[in-house]
Amino acid sequence: MFLLYGFALLAGIATAIEPGQNAGLAKSLARPLLAGVVSLLVSIATIVAIMLVTGQVGLPGADRLAQVPWWAWLGGLMSAGLTAAQLYLSKTIGAAAFLGLIVTGGVITSILLDHFGLVGFKVHPASLWRILGGVLMIGGVGLVARF
Repeated sequence: MFLLYGFALLAGIATAIEPGQNAGLAKSLARPLLAGVVSLLVSIATIVAIMLVTGQVGLPGADRLAQVPWWAWLGGLMSAGLTAAQLYLSKTIGAAAFLGLIVTGGVITSILLDHFGLVGFKVHPASLWRILGGVLMIGGVGLVARF
């Protein structure tokens, strides 16, 4: 389990660095949406390489595809939205405010997803402590953005 937390921490570090990289690419190319396409193509190539290395190449059958809930197909849309936000917002509002808003929005949304058991998550009630944590994050991001 400790190793999984380490990977999650590395993902958080990458999440802080990536907006600057994508915004820098957008500035260099002078075409933010093209930079988004390049970024997502690099992501696809990386995932395909991991699939090859781990032997997970192949497509599921039609029966498996038919079992996928409608909302599960929208993950790519979320990824594209996040990439667009990085390209257009991160340099303007700064790395700390940008990432703080993303993480805070994610935590608050996650509390709701857990509480109602949405998009495949098990029900985990929104306790007073979880709600307080979300409120404290809002306050923390406010401080980071203000100062």
